[in-house]
Amino acid sequence: MGLLGFSKKDNNGQWKGLDIDICRAVAAAVLGDANKVTYIPLENKNRFTALQNSKIDILAKNTTLTYARDTSLKLNFVGVNYYDGQGFLINKRFGITSAKELDGVYICVKKDSSSIASLFEYFELNGMSYNPIEFNTSENVLKGLENGKCDVITSDVSQLYSLKNQMKNPNNYEVLPDIITKEPLGPVVRNNDDKWYKIVKWTLNVLIAAEEFNINSKNIEKLSKEIDMSPKISRLIGTSGDLGSILNLDTKWAYNIIKQVGNYGEIFQRNIGSKSKLKIKRGLNNLWTNGGLMYSPPFK
Repeated sequence: MGLLGFSKKDNNGQWKGLDIDICRAVAAAVLGDANKVTYIPLENKNRFTALQNSKIDILAKNTTLTYARDTSLKLNFVGVNYYDGQGFLINKRFGITSAKELDGVYICVKKDSSSIASLFEYFELNGMSYNPIEFNTSENVLKGLENGKCDVITSDVSQLYSLKNQMKNPNNYEVLPDIITKEPLGPVVRNNDDKWYKIVKWTLNVLIAAEEFNINSKNIEKLSKEIDMSPKISRLIGTSGDLGSILNLDTKWAYNIIKQVGNYGEIFQRNIGSKSKLKIKRGLNNLWTNGGLMYSPPFK
């Protein structure tokens, strides 16, 4: 269970991933220790109920922010930690380089997933036909592609990269460049605790702001000892002012996040980027100053 790069146990039984690091960052902010987290694996169909029933305090599981979810589930999305979208994984032997060339193909897709409706809309819009083959699990969807039951599979691109890594011959397959939906993924909390919502929200913003200010887990200790640092940096890491007290947090709450977990760029690269098995490019998940969408409100 789990999704490589986002939330999955490694060979030593330790949970690793981008979503895992969001939880670790919250623990560092609130408890001063990023390791004080209990992880509870959930199926997608049970994830919102588990949060609503207080079985968990944060839902960090590749969850898309949508109008219906944000307005009808009595839950709050705190922000976006990964901008995703639905795409296609295909065998290279077909020589297809664009989704616009998929007319008439057999497509494996997970049963009861939102990908089914998006798939229908995309092919209808582009005047193409396709043959859907539904499976109950992502693992069986992947087997369908490997066994030749379908020509292509569709899901969020993040999941496609993870599934591709699990294949016997991953180099024989590629994720097409076309993105057919918007899937902003982010952590979710219950809507009955405004302070907790703000803590998780601003923890995510600390990760992004730290990268904007070129603060990372390796240089923050040295930076904290500098006398003439920028006021915006000193406020963030707690060497001046006291931003933490507003949320009943320690003065060094942001320092602890960055020191123990890193900034957003570090988290991205080690889990799903250039230093990971997935090698996903930053794209929309780059900082706004580098052509992406990652942007933190000011800490002041």
